[in-house]
Amino acid sequence: MTKTFTMELAGRTLRVDVGRVAAQANGAAFIQYGETTVLSTATASEKPREGIDFFPLSVEFEEKLYSVGKIPGGFNKREGKASENSVLTARVIDRPMRPLFPKDYRNDVTLNNMVMSVDPEARPELVAMLGAAISTCISDIPFDGPCAMTQVGMVDGEFIINPSQAQWDNGDLKLTVASTAQKVIMIEAGANEIPEDKMIEAIYKAHDVNQTIIAFINQMVAEVGKPKHSYTSCAIPEEMFAEMRKIVTPEEMEEAVFTDQKQVREENIRQVTEKFEEAFADKEDWLEVLGEAVYQYQKKTVRKMILKDHKRPDGRRIDQIRPLSAEVDLIPRVHGSAMFTRGQTQICDVVTLAPLSEVQKVDGLDENITVKRYMHHYNFPSYSVGETKPSRGPGRREIGHGALAERALIPVLPSTEEFPYAIRAVSETFESNGSTSMASTCASCMALMAAGVPIKKMVAGISCGLVTGDTDDDYLVLTDIQGLEDFFGDMDFKVTGTHKGITAIQMDIKIHGLTRPIVEEAIGRAREARIYIMDEVMSKAIEEPRKEVSTFAPKIVQIQINPDKIGDVVGQRGKTINEIIDRTGVKIDITDDGAVSVCGTDAEMMNKAIEMIKIITTDFAEGQIFTGTVVSIKEFGAFVEFAPGKEGMVHISKISNKRVAKVEDVLAVGDKVSVKLMEIDKQGRLNFSMKDAMEAEENK
Repeated sequence: MTKTFTMELAGRTLRVDVGRVAAQANGAAFIQYGETTVLSTATASEKPREGIDFFPLSVEFEEKLYSVGKIPGGFNKREGKASENSVLTARVIDRPMRPLFPKDYRNDVTLNNMVMSVDPEARPELVAMLGAAISTCISDIPFDGPCAMTQVGMVDGEFIINPSQAQWDNGDLKLTVASTAQKVIMIEAGANEIPEDKMIEAIYKAHDVNQTIIAFINQMVAEVGKPKHSYTSCAIPEEMFAEMRKIVTPEEMEEAVFTDQKQVREENIRQVTEKFEEAFADKEDWLEVLGEAVYQYQKKTVRKMILKDHKRPDGRRIDQIRPLSAEVDLIPRVHGSAMFTRGQTQICDVVTLAPLSEVQKVDGLDENITVKRYMHHYNFPSYSVGETKPSRGPGRREIGHGALAERALIPVLPSTEEFPYAIRAVSETFESNGSTSMASTCASCMALMAAGVPIKKMVAGISCGLVTGDTDDDYLVLTDIQGLEDFFGDMDFKVTGTHKGITAIQMDIKIHGLTRPIVEEAIGRAREARIYIMDEVMSKAIEEPRKEVSTFAPKIVQIQINPDKIGDVVGQRGKTINEIIDRTGVKIDITDDGAVSVCGTDAEMMNKAIEMIKIITTDFAEGQIFTGTVVSIKEFGAFVEFAPGKEGMVHISKISNKRVAKVEDVLAVGDKVSVKLMEIDKQGRLNFSMKDAMEAEENK
């Protein structure tokens, strides 16, 4: 039986059909918001997956190109590998949902969101976020929801709830907030230097809207929700913990984890684990879960040290940043490079500049964005954490970290008019012990400045952590969390920005939400830290962008031509422009408005190409003098090419002041000559004179 639910949400109708499609899934919601349509399903395996110590959740966001009336490109003409936007959207859905599933649940769960129709006024990403929450809440899968998500844009200083795609793309804020009935559980933001107080206002405006959506979901659960199924708990027996505390006392465990050297700590834990393995040799059921038990023992120890004793594993104060260092130009011959080190986290970033023809083409559901001019790529090799693992290309984590650093820096990049380059930044993780994405932001900012990219302001990032107790008031916010504090803590709150305001936020938590005081303290703490990093570390390595690009970078000169002349420059089937490129070795980009970018490394050849383009696009007038090449000789005269695809004739009588019997007596194919334009006939043909050009030169 189909049941339909509707609510008005930010000026549009949200419609949810339950029971209409996908009846064999544990939960399914067929959702329309405006005319954007998404099918969201939640399914779970009947039995837990054996041999794992984590909750196996998979979130998918499927972009079907028929939703925007497109046929996929490529040989197969069907959707293939998930786009970057698909991966990032799936991550945004995953982050607030995951903490609400039982921690001891080991059944496979898949949340699938298939975009079937896109209305530019209602972003499909938002609909999928709501659909994932609804389908899970009404299913029989154990879930401590509901949760809801709202997006906030800002145009002309005004907040817009659930903005259209155009408002989202062109506004000053891209904020996604997920909430439970009481608290904020996830924040994702890109912003054009939004002040901290303004960002907090936007976050809680979204939180208020989320409460109306949660009430709507609760209504659906009450009417069509399935009873939650029972499951086999994978919780560690309490008697096992009691025995472990006898073998390795809490004091001994504290000593084992209390070090700022990751390798030392790992060796200590290995020795502790060996003691347990030896003691539990005859208890197979305990040995099967020993890894998880040791993890939880460490977690309890670290959390107690921080929350009760105000001691961090590496001995720092609660608000203290790890030792910092920064340098530029460590990699020769590249266009720009920088390295940023924070404790045992070290990122080297390399910037490459290229002509605008090398921008990344984007084939997705957003018709407003077809290219990416700035690309930030992040790599995380296994050696950075002292492990051995083959490289299989970037995974979801790498894509997510790269996108965060990219989002952090976009607000300060120069326009294409100011700097007509495509820009690629690559962050190589040399060493990792927490918050590599924020180190990547710092390194990328410095590398851009070293490459001569005239960014408007410096950007830095920092991550804050959290340890909570039994009540909302019992908590501690940590500045600059290392890997262990991220691993065992409750929050990873990443904030990037300039001196003026925030450019990006990404908040991950493992608990059921944050109170407003925690959010405000974390944002405030992050501001203090990033200003310190910029003023005391980054600016000491490089204070401002270099005035010139590297000698190894291509040089780009821009000129403006009449758009009506673009066809003349390009020529039939690209003949003219290709000829210019072949003769000079440059690259040429022309936009529809007549902006021409000439890119090369040889200044003489670049000037030659520009001169050719100027000649081609000039309205010829009698009396103009050109330098050209003889390309053919006839009985009656010679033809001179003065620009690719542009020729004129010199009659035999106009070659010299002296009588010329045969053209071949004076000229040969390939000769460079100066000619004066004497006439443009009715058919547009150009008649030149060499002797008049000589006279003009003599009279100067």
